[in-house]
Amino acid sequence: MECVDITRQVQDAVARSGMSRGAVVVCSSHTTAGITVNENADPDVVSDLLGALTRLAPADGAYDHGEGNADAHVKTTLVGLSATLPVEEGRLVLGTWQGIYFCEFDGPRRRRVTVQFLPGL
Repeated sequence: MECVDITRQVQDAVARSGMSRGAVVVCSSHTTAGITVNENADPDVVSDLLGALTRLAPADGAYDHGEGNADAHVKTTLVGLSATLPVEEGRLVLGTWQGIYFCEFDGPRRRRVTVQFLPGL
């Protein structure tokens, strides 16, 4: 399990799009990986998040799902698969300490994140 800060990659995609105002949707297309926005200044925040998710959905929990990664499916549902963020003046609108994270719950695997642009009026 890990959470990878993808804020810079998403911001770079916004810049390449030429969009000055609107929103961006960042989405994981996997059932065992999610997207979240959280603090990116203190690495203990990510550690705490992963620890809490492990306590909520332990790998050795009592699951009916037989593939052996049921906990990853539960963690993805708890975190969510996407985040929608505003864009102003060609930049993501994030709080001072916020970052966008790709959360891997059943890896390592080859993964894909989709970034879709919703231009403003």
